[in-house]
Amino acid sequence: MARRALGTCLAVAAIAASHPVLAQDIGSAPSLDELIPDSAVENPDEWAQQGADGAASEGEVAEPDTDSPISDIPGIPVAWPEDVEIPALEPLEPEDDIRFADLLEDAPRIAFDEADLEEISNTLVLGFPQKEPPFTQRGDFVDRFGALSTIEELDDGDENVAQLAARASEDEELLRTLLRVYGYYDGEVIRTIGTRDAGEDAAEQRPRVRFDVIPGPRYTYGAIDLGELAAAPDAEELRAAFGIQSGDYLQSDTIVDERFDLDRALGETGYAFAEIDEPELLIDHQRVEGDLTLPVRPNGKYVFGDVVSSDETFLSGRHLASIARFEPGDTYQRSLEFDLRRAITATGLVSTVAVEAREVAPPQGDEPGVVAMDVTLERAKLRTISGAIGYGSEEGIRVQAAWEHRNLFPPEGALRLRGILGTREQLAGVTFRKNNFGGRDKVLTVDAYASSIDTTAYDARTVALTGTYERTSTLLFQKPLAWGVGAEILATDERNRIVDGVARPRQTYFVGSVFGRATIDTSDSLLDPTRGFRVTGFLAPETSRTQGEQYYYLRNRVDAAYYQSVGERTVLAARLAFAGIQGADLIGIAPSRRLYAGGGGSVRGYGYQAIGPKNEFMEPIGGRSLVEASFEARIGTGFFDGAVSVVPFFDLGSVSTSTTPDFGEIKMGAGVGLRYATGFGPIRVDVGVPLNPEPEDSPVAVYVSLGQAF
Repeated sequence: MARRALGTCLAVAAIAASHPVLAQDIGSAPSLDELIPDSAVENPDEWAQQGADGAASEGEVAEPDTDSPISDIPGIPVAWPEDVEIPALEPLEPEDDIRFADLLEDAPRIAFDEADLEEISNTLVLGFPQKEPPFTQRGDFVDRFGALSTIEELDDGDENVAQLAARASEDEELLRTLLRVYGYYDGEVIRTIGTRDAGEDAAEQRPRVRFDVIPGPRYTYGAIDLGELAAAPDAEELRAAFGIQSGDYLQSDTIVDERFDLDRALGETGYAFAEIDEPELLIDHQRVEGDLTLPVRPNGKYVFGDVVSSDETFLSGRHLASIARFEPGDTYQRSLEFDLRRAITATGLVSTVAVEAREVAPPQGDEPGVVAMDVTLERAKLRTISGAIGYGSEEGIRVQAAWEHRNLFPPEGALRLRGILGTREQLAGVTFRKNNFGGRDKVLTVDAYASSIDTTAYDARTVALTGTYERTSTLLFQKPLAWGVGAEILATDERNRIVDGVARPRQTYFVGSVFGRATIDTSDSLLDPTRGFRVTGFLAPETSRTQGEQYYYLRNRVDAAYYQSVGERTVLAARLAFAGIQGADLIGIAPSRRLYAGGGGSVRGYGYQAIGPKNEFMEPIGGRSLVEASFEARIGTGFFDGAVSVVPFFDLGSVSTSTTPDFGEIKMGAGVGLRYATGFGPIRVDVGVPLNPEPEDSPVAVYVSLGQAF
């Protein structure tokens, strides 16, 4: 019975699989006994196999005729819509108020194969495929990238792909940053690393990185908010100092520069306590604009008040006010505050100094406030010992030493003792010097000295007293105009040198003189100028009494120098000088007051004072007119970080006993020198050769000193 039931189940499954329609028609299905024959009971597997094969053969249906009508689908009473007509679609009329945007009209045109290439190095190339809009800042962009690139530092021939790849990401970010600096906030940078470019058949020996830079559109400034600037009395002038307007192209460098200009304008027009916060830039990519906010707080306008010193007994506020470049009631200027601090530093009397504005009275309506300038200082060491050593082949050795107390007579009253020991010169002197006397950089000097000088031309023993009042040009404050006036009295006992054991007669002169000088200076340095010119004029009416006779004459001199840079390392320099003494014969002028040429500051190659007319003993006797000219090229060598320069030079000069220059006896010298630049000026070593010497002239001369020859 179990076997029969199993066979019955298999047969039903086979029939259901072969005839699905019959399996679904339950209502008309015959009984199982009618469907299952006895052979199926006896051998159900064989019978089931016969049924499956028969089902497969019966499932082969002939391909229907496409023209035959569709039979009614059982269970679907809806008739097929054979007679339904679908109306034709009417064409749409255009609407005038609808416009289609051309989204690609302003898009940059990119053509990588036509990109402009900028080769930064053998391993680094920038490509610029964008043609429209043009990248107008490309030149400056490339220069800045080349200076900052990390890949460019590898350009030594030993690069490999790994090294380039490690640094390429840094340079890619650098390019994106630079694009934003120039206002390109939608820019793209495409990086390629390889050993060959597209279209090349073979790889190059060295790997290379290429960046294609697509800047996109350049952003402009939108709204500009300058905080409380509009509330300032000088709002229009101050706004003009900030040179950024809405619609200008955006650039980060410009923001920094214009912020500085606005801050300077505030500080120079009375706003002693103005504040400017860090700028904020809000980028709107939809408008292609950046809104700039720069919080400005002017905090009121002020004028100068008094100068107040923290050490009244040392440098009083009254004295400090005398060297300031402002008066009480003048509009406050920050530059004048800094200038006062530099001037106090230049006295050499303080180790530290600070100057700060302090509100004394606040602004009231349209009336500005008042600020006092508080000066806080600390005393420096006031005593100084100094010295110098020099050598010239004709002058010999010269050693100079000095002791100085720079504020023995406050304020700024200095006492200086000095002495010179040398082959040809000995001197002892005392000097009183009052700096900033009667005004800024005005100096009163009284000097008394006794000296003995034995030169090629004369032997003089002199006692002198000199007083000068001058406006000086200093290393901190080089001035376009410097001047000095003074007076001098001296007694000097002089003679020509002893020749072959024969002493020349001595002669005593009593000399009185007043003098004045002025210098116009446009050069860029006092000790080592590279451009500009200087012109100095000197004039001194003088009287001399000797051997019972009184003489009156006028000493005068003009020196001019010009400097011009050529390239990065070379400076051409030229000097011209004329001097004369009019009004007295040569005998009435002391030998030490006459004119001579030759030496390290005159015509190099000749001895000191060796050029000029001579007596029967071949001694220079000096003259009443002089002309000199010098030319040299100061050529940098690059040695010792550029500190060493080579200086070929050519000098000429002439001295005459007449009051007008005599060009018939011109002496010429040439040579070469070295300069070593230091923080306090160049050290000079010159070797000169006389080109048309006299028999008594040395074949070569050496000069060592501090500073240029002129």
